[in-house]
Amino acid sequence: MTCDAPGSPAPHRPAPVPPPPAEAVWRSYGTRRRSTRTLRVRASAALVALTVLSVLLVPPLVRLDQQAVDLAAKLLAPSWSHPFGTDDLGRDLLVRCVYGLRVSLLVGVAAALAATVIGTAVGATAGALGGWVDRGLMRVVDAFSSIPHLLMGIFIVAVFQPGVWPVVVSVGLTHWLSTARIVRAEVMSLRSRPYIDAAVSGGASRWRVALRHLLPAVLPQAALAAVLMVPHAMWHESALSFLGLGLPTHTASLGTLIQGARGSLLAGQWWPTLFPGLFIIVPTLAIAGLAGAWRERINPRRRSELML
Repeated sequence: MTCDAPGSPAPHRPAPVPPPPAEAVWRSYGTRRRSTRTLRVRASAALVALTVLSVLLVPPLVRLDQQAVDLAAKLLAPSWSHPFGTDDLGRDLLVRCVYGLRVSLLVGVAAALAATVIGTAVGATAGALGGWVDRGLMRVVDAFSSIPHLLMGIFIVAVFQPGVWPVVVSVGLTHWLSTARIVRAEVMSLRSRPYIDAAVSGGASRWRVALRHLLPAVLPQAALAAVLMVPHAMWHESALSFLGLGLPTHTASLGTLIQGARGSLLAGQWWPTLFPGLFIIVPTLAIAGLAGAWRERINPRRRSELML
């Protein structure tokens, strides 16, 4: 052990590293957040593409009848010959799930378009005209909002025979309220813009201003609301079909598949319930992820919010 001689200079010690400035930390956090968002968008896009391809390609490529009954092969566990197993009538669950996804997507897209058209028309009319028209239409919206969607949907479906289009009408007539509020708020914010005042000062009527200026400006928000409504409409259809009030039991939809698999689940066969449930959850989360990215793109001030 050596000792320093008196008067000798102190040994050199490295200076402490200063902490990174707050700007660098924030920039690093923003980079990680953007990379996470990009990964989420790519995963959602891949899942949506896989869903569309499976709906379009599996039925013509897989030469199996979704209604073919084979009691000798009932409730077979997943295997190479039947990747998703079979149901209680020996029908291949992979083919049944793909056909069910096709029906559920049809119902979801058609109901979302119907609800978006109704909500956009009501919201644009209320926001553009204002006054007693606005108050009256918003009271109608409040009245419809006070009734649970599922209860109203059950009442509407009960009026008709079970089928695809009664379910579309039911979902469309119960899910236009949020779109109407969004479009009305957007229109009312646009009415204060200078170019709207210039159009009104130039002699344009309210209907002309609404059709030429206001409606095109709110179409991106309305389209986003339609995309976000597709997963919700699919869940609504599945709930109605699970209760036995939606599609007929012989029609393969994701709700009817889960409804028909209740007895198998109680008996210990998990696959007739698991795979239709995954076919509901995965596409809806993927569509919601893409819609959230689209919402961040058209409204960058609210990146931290995601409407599901």
